[in-house]
Amino acid sequence: MPASQRTSQQLVLEPADNLALANFVGELNGNLKIIEKRLQVKIFQSGNVIKIVGDSQQISKASKVMNELYAATHSGEQISKELLTNMVSNAAETDAEIKTIFKDIIIKTPRKTIKARSPKQQEYLESIDSFEINFGIGPAGTGKTYLAVAKAVEYLLADRVQKIILIRPAVEAGEKLGFLPGDLSQKVDPYLRPLYDALYEMVGYEKVVRMIEKDILEVAPLAYLRGRTLNNAFIIMDESQNTTTDQMKMFLTRMGFGSYAIVNGDSTQIDLPKNVRSGLSHAQEVLKGVDGIGFTYLTSKDVVRHPLVRKIVDAYSIAEQDNK
Repeated sequence: MPASQRTSQQLVLEPADNLALANFVGELNGNLKIIEKRLQVKIFQSGNVIKIVGDSQQISKASKVMNELYAATHSGEQISKELLTNMVSNAAETDAEIKTIFKDIIIKTPRKTIKARSPKQQEYLESIDSFEINFGIGPAGTGKTYLAVAKAVEYLLADRVQKIILIRPAVEAGEKLGFLPGDLSQKVDPYLRPLYDALYEMVGYEKVVRMIEKDILEVAPLAYLRGRTLNNAFIIMDESQNTTTDQMKMFLTRMGFGSYAIVNGDSTQIDLPKNVRSGLSHAQEVLKGVDGIGFTYLTSKDVVRHPLVRKIVDAYSIAEQDNK
């Protein structure tokens, strides 16, 4: 960058707290180095006074990221590499003002606190609080499942529902449910592993086991829902792109009083036979504009996995468009 384009800004992190500052900068200033590299700025730190040098627009982004990260650290939030990388990625890709993600919606579970990491994730959480049926549509890694499980735990602990029901269509590459070993629960469990993993992280393995024993947590294969009415439950259906149109209609009409349903899916990863239409794509057309149903569309910008996942999602999306 030519010297004529360089400018600087001084940032004072308040309140001054040595422990928070140590967590903020990271081991061997690792957190500051990530911000420097991704936002192409230079950062000089002396206590709680930060000097940022670089392009004015990049300085503004770096300043917002550091203010948010310091606020999170001071409040006890652990700054993981994952969290920092996604915060910086969001800042790097937008010229708009970075939306505060630490103060709007906070989901407290027994073992950790969960917050949105992008504006679209924030929109998704707000939609869950506003509508009884919600669709979360987007590529892998955008937090659809994780945030839905967090909300389910929150609603259960607040006595807004009496149980959590996990559902996922058993359609995978080359395998049919009936040919898998074990009883019904053992057959379905592998398909629900992402949901289980999120629950273990939020409430702990032993508590999840107790919830299953007390029928507070239920695994319900999609094919076994016909004829049931699901009352006072938080229902999560994952991988809904692999439902047929009839299955999707059947699932949505199981809703009872006091229940909330989350339907998550990725329209680019459909494993149904080519001549079978996805219930997710059909539902988007049929239910568009229906009052009381929320739709949130997440993109690669909302991916909260390794930064390369975002690039992979974009590359496949471009390739698929070129092949049409």
